[in-house]
Amino acid sequence: MRMTNKIMQNNSLYNINNNKILQDKLSTQMSTQKKLTRPSDDPVVAIRALRLRTSVTELKQFYEKNAPDANSWLEVTGKALSTVTEVLTDMGKQVNKGANKDLATEDLEIIVEQMKSLRDEFYATGNVDYAGRYVFTGYRTDTTMSFTEEVENLGAGYPIYEITEQNTLKDFDTVSYTDIGKLAGMNKNNYTETSYDGVKEGEVDNYSIHRMRLAYDDLKATVSTDPANPQTDGVVITIPDGPTTIKPETWSKDEGYARIVDANAAGDNVAVYIPETGEILFSNKAYTELEGKAKGANGTYKEIQITYTKDSWKNGDLRPEHYFACKGKDGTKDENGKEIEIKYNQEYLNKGKSKQVIEYDVGYNQKIQVNTTADEVFNHNLNRDVDDMESALAELKEIEAIKNDMEEVLKGLNENDSKYADVQRKYDAAVKAYDYMRENIHNIFENAITKTQGYLDDTNVAITDNGTRSQRLDLISNRLMDQKTTFQTLQSENEDADIAEVAVQLTSTELTYEAALMATGKIMQTSLMNYI
Repeated sequence: MRMTNKIMQNNSLYNINNNKILQDKLSTQMSTQKKLTRPSDDPVVAIRALRLRTSVTELKQFYEKNAPDANSWLEVTGKALSTVTEVLTDMGKQVNKGANKDLATEDLEIIVEQMKSLRDEFYATGNVDYAGRYVFTGYRTDTTMSFTEEVENLGAGYPIYEITEQNTLKDFDTVSYTDIGKLAGMNKNNYTETSYDGVKEGEVDNYSIHRMRLAYDDLKATVSTDPANPQTDGVVITIPDGPTTIKPETWSKDEGYARIVDANAAGDNVAVYIPETGEILFSNKAYTELEGKAKGANGTYKEIQITYTKDSWKNGDLRPEHYFACKGKDGTKDENGKEIEIKYNQEYLNKGKSKQVIEYDVGYNQKIQVNTTADEVFNHNLNRDVDDMESALAELKEIEAIKNDMEEVLKGLNENDSKYADVQRKYDAAVKAYDYMRENIHNIFENAITKTQGYLDDTNVAITDNGTRSQRLDLISNRLMDQKTTFQTLQSENEDADIAEVAVQLTSTELTYEAALMATGKIMQTSLMNYI
């Protein structure tokens, strides 16, 4: 093959250009400190780089965002639960004081006021939020756990909730009721009226009555006024596995308790609904029949569904959608003018109740629960216990005033006075009623000791669960940190250029380039014309 100067020149220019390309590549590596500028530089390294970058990005998401967010949620929950523990501990101290029989009514009144204040703080703590999301309300993070003051501005009769509670026989309790006979309303100024002539000690008695206490009081219903035609549309009790449906009579508190006392004396099957206090009372016979229908096989209990309506709410009331299957209306209407009804938790009625767990992805195939739901800590029973104390105290103060009035009148008479025997009889009846009621409120405080400890135990379980999740999250975070460091090291080894080696290669390439220029320059100086 004949080699001409032109061929030599073209080869030289080609090689110089390749040298320049290599020099550019090494210069780029020096400036970027990366091995690759495009996938074609090294496809194997490029593929590995993509995989490692994906892994590092995921680990950064887990370690720098998800895990801290989850930890913050757990910390907010933990602090709220610690506050609840302090509140319940204080409540425990108060009910222990209240169980002292030597306390005067004024002392009990102070204790009940403190219990009401602590109760309000207890439920207010349940409205704590993290970054605008309420931590105890399950999936409904945009809704407070309890109603706020805004509910009182919605207007009369709203919001309306049709609530279905799901209970069993274990939710029944026994309440003491003191029948004060004709003592009600008597005082030192009117005790001589003919309406009080029949007052005697034998008419005063104390009774134990079977009661189902609902989650709320001040409920919506038409109260009976005609004993011959009692209202029965206030509440419906259903045993779905029965099937059994019971529609109790609806009475006011005084008439309702008296109705059950009379029913027990006559052996009648009677159930009474008291909307103002949120109680359903059963006569002995009615309870026995219900027990026979609601007991399952092998000592189990069938579900008892109780449906009622409430349309009167105040600040601090727990929102029913966080606890029960219910239907709600707040007065809003659709484009056709029809009132909108929202259904909540309807799956509960078909045994489909499930816990509303909020989980964070904090690792590869690793999730951690961050929320504690309201029903684990903030149930309705504590509020209803305080209501019972308040109601019992009001009755005690009423009978104490009657007793004190009769005692004052009695001291102003002598035994020979014609009124003395009558006043003594009324005084003895008032003392008997007072003793019964004092014993009743003592029992309420004694039972509250155990109940408050139960609420505290539930809270401690929730604190333990929350703390366990926090500890697990710490372990996961430590592992994520190690994994992130490892993958970043692998990414660096795969992508980063060895600067020392690149510097040496670049220097060598520059020398080669300069030498090539010199050699090519000499070749370019000679041509065929030099020999002509």
